[in-house]
Amino acid sequence: MAGAEHTVTVRRYTSEDAETWNRFVETCRNGTFLHDRRYMDYHADRFDDHSLMFLCEDKLIAIMPAHIKDGIFCSHNGLTYGGLLLPDSTTTETVLLIFEALRRYLLEETDAKSIIYRPVPCIYHRYPCEEELYALFRNNAKLVECKASSAIKLKAPLPIRGRRKLTAAVTGRMRITEEENYAPFWEILGSRLKSKYGVSPVHSLEEIERLHALFPEKIRLFTVRDDNGDILGGTLLYVTGCCVHMQYSGTTEEGRRTSALDYLYGYLIGELFCDKEYFDFGVSVEEGGHYLNSGLIAYKERLGGRTVTYNTYLIDLKTTEE
Repeated sequence: MAGAEHTVTVRRYTSEDAETWNRFVETCRNGTFLHDRRYMDYHADRFDDHSLMFLCEDKLIAIMPAHIKDGIFCSHNGLTYGGLLLPDSTTTETVLLIFEALRRYLLEETDAKSIIYRPVPCIYHRYPCEEELYALFRNNAKLVECKASSAIKLKAPLPIRGRRKLTAAVTGRMRITEEENYAPFWEILGSRLKSKYGVSPVHSLEEIERLHALFPEKIRLFTVRDDNGDILGGTLLYVTGCCVHMQYSGTTEEGRRTSALDYLYGYLIGELFCDKEYFDFGVSVEEGGHYLNSGLIAYKERLGGRTVTYNTYLIDLKTTEE
């Protein structure tokens, strides 16, 4: 492993490295299927990929999903989180050397003037993996976004407070289903997002169906239907080794009236995924964290969620380590 006497070298990822890359992601303490090239490449046309591979004595010791835009090296604007992906063996000293090599590579081989860096939040780590946070500090990184998400520790959840009690008469008319046909829910989701926030889902129906086909055990859609078979609401989940992340949720007017999502969350959190470490409801902020949606986060907190942050850092390549 790298030490003071060893040199870390940097190589740009190419499509020929895809198999090596994907195998390496599986060994990383902080890697998830979002870093798999099959997931990353669904929007390859939107980003000029400049992912990097870091080696010491010809051994791969870290990788970084990334792209460059307008002189900024970003890891990664197309992913919820990026940063360095590290296997068990990569140590703090090595990560400092990796950052030195990264800075040198960007200054010598690219036109990048700064780095945007999004580390993987700790709830996705299968083993402690915050060497990069120390390296960010040593490289004078500035926190530029702080997005508050809400997560439940599934093996020791806080009690649910202030939630409507669903009677047997109500739940007896509901049925939870794992869906393979995403179109009906996507119509409900799109309508809800448009009416409430004036936005559309980040993924088109075609994109999410293609990703589900690639990762059927990791991208899963659950809905609540009434006794007529009509969808009341649902949630699309990203399932990683440690964490279940709620990527999308949406309801109809009737679903909101009957608290259909409360019933669904109770099943997902208390039964189906109780063997996982965390259930993450997703962020409740806008404008990079400067605006907090108080009503939204209060609902998640009533269910037992407490804050985990998704942070973004900026490194000015013109500065040097103190």
